[in-house]
Amino acid sequence: MLLRLKQMLIKEFLQALRDPRMRIVIFIVPIVQMTVFAFALTTDVTRISTAVLDLDNTPASRELLSTFTASGYFEITEVLLSQREIDAVMDEGRERALIHIPAGFAQDLAAGTTARVQVLADGTDSNSASIIFGYATNVLNGYILRTPAAGQGAVEIETRAWYNPNLESKYYFVPGLIAVMVLVISMILTCVAIVREKEIGTIEQVMVTPITSLEFILGKTFPYAVISYIVMTLMLGIAMLVFGIRVEGSWLLLYALTGIYIVGNLGLALFISVTAETQQQAVLTVFLFMMPLVLLSGFMFPVHNMPVVVQYFDVLNPMRWFIEVVRGVVIKGVGVDVLWPAILMQAVLATAFILLAASRFKKTLA
Repeated sequence: MLLRLKQMLIKEFLQALRDPRMRIVIFIVPIVQMTVFAFALTTDVTRISTAVLDLDNTPASRELLSTFTASGYFEITEVLLSQREIDAVMDEGRERALIHIPAGFAQDLAAGTTARVQVLADGTDSNSASIIFGYATNVLNGYILRTPAAGQGAVEIETRAWYNPNLESKYYFVPGLIAVMVLVISMILTCVAIVREKEIGTIEQVMVTPITSLEFILGKTFPYAVISYIVMTLMLGIAMLVFGIRVEGSWLLLYALTGIYIVGNLGLALFISVTAETQQQAVLTVFLFMMPLVLLSGFMFPVHNMPVVVQYFDVLNPMRWFIEVVRGVVIKGVGVDVLWPAILMQAVLATAFILLAASRFKKTLA
């Protein structure tokens, strides 16, 4: 028995490792992913890009702002001139925080009355917003200790989380879960679409038909696109009925942009299916793709917390852009005028993946 078991083990090891691509998948990819994720995935909130609206513009207000920047947490990257600009900054997500110092701040300090400072943050990322408010409170406490006029307790900070006043985590995770599940369903079902026909031999029947490569790819894509839409609709229903989340923006825009996302996922899965030799190889490859797509999308860890190099490569992640879209439409209620960069990148990636899959499919037996 031991001899037979030994021969079986040798056979399985040889079969698993004889393919160079499988050796890379088994040994190289986990090492690379571990190295990248260890640097990229962090819950620390640092380098907070901050907009400033200083309507007081006095030495006292400028000293307060310098205290924020000296803390090492806040980086002032934009200076606003009026309150009308606040909506655009928050809707577009240009900055992660906004410090509003109203007119009369220095005068209130000098008079010994309460001088107020407002700190705004995007509540769709409830964890980061809570941390930002904590940092701001600590900075203000330090300012009070160092400023005689404020030392009498005459400075008060007001925090406000836009789109999610109570900082409930469901507004952060539920839209992200919709993006994750659509990715999983569309890619898992599609990745075996072509390789399955290779294994059972029906691919030869397709090869003798007058259908073009692009038509074949689109034919493989449509049924799974419909299934993905059904899954997305069911999850939206659960989000509304169970979690009380409303779609603040346009339903038509949400479904149209979901279609672009689905097409991109299907194109990537079909490309994997075209290049794989077996269904097992296709499914394993898809799982290895999905892990970085999900973890680097901003679903669990904010993209702006990741190293700059990782952020550059992350532009090729379709889920990253759909996360921005679904949170923008569902939670913020914004439209194309705000989301157009994410929409453009989604469209480019979807087109590239479909064309790449079509170019790799060859109607030959070779």
